[in-house]
Amino acid sequence: MTSAGAGLAGAGSGEPHVVLADEAHSVEVLDSDVVFDGKVWDIRRERFAYGEVTLVREFLEHPGAVAVLVMDEDERILLIQQYRHPIQSRDWEMPAGLLDVEGEDPIAAAQRELAEEVDLVAEHWETLLTLHTTPGGSDELITVYLATGLSPADDIFEREAEEVDMTLRWTPLDEAVEAVLDGRVRNGILIAAVLAAHARRSRA
Repeated sequence: MTSAGAGLAGAGSGEPHVVLADEAHSVEVLDSDVVFDGKVWDIRRERFAYGEVTLVREFLEHPGAVAVLVMDEDERILLIQQYRHPIQSRDWEMPAGLLDVEGEDPIAAAQRELAEEVDLVAEHWETLLTLHTTPGGSDELITVYLATGLSPADDIFEREAEEVDMTLRWTPLDEAVEAVLDGRVRNGILIAAVLAAHARRSRA
């Protein structure tokens, strides 16, 4: 008897290798309405044709976001501890913000957020990764940048709301990886960025 795993492995053995990648797939949207108009984002309900059936799905409509993994010459990353009401927790995360300025380039938004949240500017910027945070319930796409070559910003920005009592901490990348693997930090964007930076360093 052939096991299911062996069958799957054998099925592709004689076929050309296909690069692993998400695939864009459009469907016919029959109705699309905002059912909740929120302060920060909206909830949209759409009815669409999928194969032989019609489906209805509701999702959080998101403007998109950017985040910054800030790394100094000693491979320490700058983390922010900030209160997040939906999870009733002060979680560790990175400087980040919404793409809520019309026409603003994402990297310009990332540079703005870095200055506004931690009073830093960076000389070198590169894309670390892009990710859909919760594709089953939101269309949010976030771009995470790696920022190096740091120096103080010219201006010190006034904090407000949940940013008033933020805690900043420089943490060695290896220590952050251990915190992720031990389950001591749970912010999904931070987890993805830390592991991506670790993998990137290993490949280099």
